[in-house]
Amino acid sequence: MQSNIEENDVLKRLPEHLKQFIKPQNYQDYSAIDQAVWRYVMRKNVDFLKTVAHKSYLNGLTQTGISINSIPNMYGMNRILKDIGWAAVAVDGFIPPNAFMEFQAYNVLVIASDIRQLEHIEYTPAPDIIHEGAGHAPIIANPEYAEYLRRFGEIGCKAISSAKDYELYEAVRHLSIIKEAPNTNEADIASAEETVNHLQKNMGEPSEMALIRNLHWWTVEYGLIGTPENPKIYGAGLLSSIGESAWCMTDRVKKLPYNIQAIYQDFDITKPQPQLFVTPNFAHLSLVLEEFANTMALRKGGLSGIKKLINSKALGSIELSTGIQISGVFSTVIEHDGRPIYFQTTGKTALAYREKQLVGHGTKTHQHGFGSPIGKLKGINIAIEDMSPRDLIAYNIFEEKAVTLDFEGGISISGEIITGKRNLQGKIILISFKNCTITYNNTKLFKPEHGIYHMAVGKAIISAFSGPADLNSFDLITHKISSKTIKIEKSNSQLQLEGLYQQVRDYRNGKNTTISRTKVLQVLITEHPNDWLLPIELYELAFKGNEKTLCKRILQHLETIKQNRPLVGKLIDDGLKIINNTVVTRAH
Repeated sequence: MQSNIEENDVLKRLPEHLKQFIKPQNYQDYSAIDQAVWRYVMRKNVDFLKTVAHKSYLNGLTQTGISINSIPNMYGMNRILKDIGWAAVAVDGFIPPNAFMEFQAYNVLVIASDIRQLEHIEYTPAPDIIHEGAGHAPIIANPEYAEYLRRFGEIGCKAISSAKDYELYEAVRHLSIIKEAPNTNEADIASAEETVNHLQKNMGEPSEMALIRNLHWWTVEYGLIGTPENPKIYGAGLLSSIGESAWCMTDRVKKLPYNIQAIYQDFDITKPQPQLFVTPNFAHLSLVLEEFANTMALRKGGLSGIKKLINSKALGSIELSTGIQISGVFSTVIEHDGRPIYFQTTGKTALAYREKQLVGHGTKTHQHGFGSPIGKLKGINIAIEDMSPRDLIAYNIFEEKAVTLDFEGGISISGEIITGKRNLQGKIILISFKNCTITYNNTKLFKPEHGIYHMAVGKAIISAFSGPADLNSFDLITHKISSKTIKIEKSNSQLQLEGLYQQVRDYRNGKNTTISRTKVLQVLITEHPNDWLLPIELYELAFKGNEKTLCKRILQHLETIKQNRPLVGKLIDDGLKIINNTVVTRAH
């Protein structure tokens, strides 16, 4: 069964460039072992989290269609999520940070549809359906938190990355994939970890994306709510990790009040977190987010904003004071007295106003870049954009007039004005010239033989952000995944073990009550002596049926496993404890 992405109207609003990351869930690919892993984690989590998670968690499980006994189906989740204005899509592991944030801006939960191996049941560095489905989904049923998540995505997808950010993203994605893949060579993991560590230590000045990613980590992923003395869990990384949800409640994890300083606290995805941040309420999250957004180029613009775009070496946009927006890869800025006086893009560029491309100013017109001055004319107190029609005539800024415009800082434009474009307020935003020459000191920035010159009008850069102003201006469906989640051919032994898990699952669900659980246990002891989870599932059935002889045999086998595999001893004990508590509770 593949997930039907048409089931939820929220998904119909998604732009095409985000749809390229969506993949079918392929529900039939989940094995009975995968289902058992989901069921164990969820039973253990709910048993523990009912006392330490934010109250929205348990309510949200029901509201978002998350079952304790079965891996959630995207089709079913979307049917239920649409009632709270959200949707969910399946993706392959990590996706680029800007895309992840943009999905959130559209009220779409990104769910890595793979599930962790039984060997990594307590924690996996790779995104998986336990983390996404059991962690993120329930809390979005809380309206205040859901709005924070949407707003975070809206602001986060405009955050400017550095060229090194993408390199780190690729390295982390690769590490998470090989760590979760069966039979990965330890040397390969060590090499991938070393690459990530090296990149993390040599990132230079943190980009906006790096800083906002820290906010995301310490809230959405690893957030606590309440007081440092009495916190509750709401972060998805904690809600979905049966090891770390308990660990974080101990005194060994420092609890700090959440504030803007969290942007400077880095994290290591491969280790439990030594400190966590506690927000007093969900509304406080939004206050800190807005405080950070006020520091971003999105709101500040200026010289620093365009420099961030140049450093990113990626598609970005600036908006001038008239509202005209220029989107492309920015390569150069000329500055004077700490202000930008001229900028240049390289390659395909598009011009827009209010996120709508200007007619005739797409990438076909501006295939080889776009440059324009910024600021006021020298010796004239009034900026071009603020000039009345009478002022424009007085300064010869008029159709069919040959004019020389000398800007503060040394940019000079000479040419014959063809026409101009105005914005809705009547301000001139674009002037087109023929026979145009642009000079800066003794350097020619544009020559008449280059063709028609279009000058963007604006006295200042008021905003700079990642991505294009108009999503339709560029072909954004270009994502090439550098590495894919690794699937291996299953051995006959693995297939036999999956078959045993399936028999027990069918028995519990009433699909086949004729199987001999004693025989299943015997095959387990003989052929799969190290498997610990299926004996627990068998014990649950025997315990409920008051089959004392079978219970005793299973417990003896589990004791043998604990002696041979001490690291799974606590997992076994916790599984048995949940069974005993559940059955005893029901009996009362």
